[in-house]
Amino acid sequence: MKKLTLIFVIMFATLAAQADIHDNAGTSAGAFMKLGTGAPEGQALGNSFTALSHGTQALFWNPAGAAVANTREFQVSHMQWFQGVSDTAIAYIQPLGKTNLGFTLRYLRLGSLETRDIEGIPQNYTGQFIQDYVATVSLARTFFGFLDIGGTAKYINENNVGVKHVNPAFDVGGRLRFGRNDTLVLGFMGQNLGDKEEVPTALRGGLAFNTKYYTLTGELVKYVDDKARYGIGLVIHLPEDLIEVAVFDIRVGYYNRENTGYAEDGDLADKIGLTDTSKLTFGFGFYSSEVMGYGLGIDYAMMPSGALGTAHQLSLRVQF
Repeated sequence: MKKLTLIFVIMFATLAAQADIHDNAGTSAGAFMKLGTGAPEGQALGNSFTALSHGTQALFWNPAGAAVANTREFQVSHMQWFQGVSDTAIAYIQPLGKTNLGFTLRYLRLGSLETRDIEGIPQNYTGQFIQDYVATVSLARTFFGFLDIGGTAKYINENNVGVKHVNPAFDVGGRLRFGRNDTLVLGFMGQNLGDKEEVPTALRGGLAFNTKYYTLTGELVKYVDDKARYGIGLVIHLPEDLIEVAVFDIRVGYYNRENTGYAEDGDLADKIGLTDTSKLTFGFGFYSSEVMGYGLGIDYAMMPSGALGTAHQLSLRVQF
């Protein structure tokens, strides 16, 4: 296991060092598929969630993580993005013997648009400028007690200011879990596999190191229209036996995307002293196994993005 970990770390560092601007930067459509909707835990951890993915959130990131679900689970999430963009998703997992079946439905919309005329005077327009839908079906299963494999088929329907596109895509992922209580997890996947000009195809690889009181995560992602980027994350766990109510997680992450200017006065990022960064992410999670006989989880992520504003995502999941 030590040799395997060393090889993975060397590969991670080498790819990060070789990262440069791709010749096809900006040429792939479906950019909204990169947002991380449905997985606030992953967003809060600097987009390093391929190895750590689990439950219904895994259906949006790495379907292999859904293999370890042992109960039915339903989730609804909402992300309020920049400039009035709203992104809502639902997900469901149904165990079928040793295999888990998952479904998701996502709807991104922009109902108003602010522009300026040639003299700089604001012009406000209303209407459904953007209406993007994604529906998915996933299958996931564990083999040999430590290998999780998952796959997702996607139907993507874009309607951007009257220009419509319909495209299929696929995710194929895996996870290798080592040690007692999954101390080390390696994750890998191909994401949005399909027409590279219509969907942002990506390769992802990550690792997670788990202990009772903290988790460290790291990930590399290479989109077809972007240079390789990396994310790292830290989770501080307050276990249920410590606070006697539920598990509570505090999350922080770093993702090496480009900075997008300075936050405007009054924006949340400006108020907490993050005026000039677009790379730090934050969040928390709450989970209780007994709320009126059900498992209940709440996850939140905050993504400061400079002059664009601060994005927020909140999810509620129930196990039954």
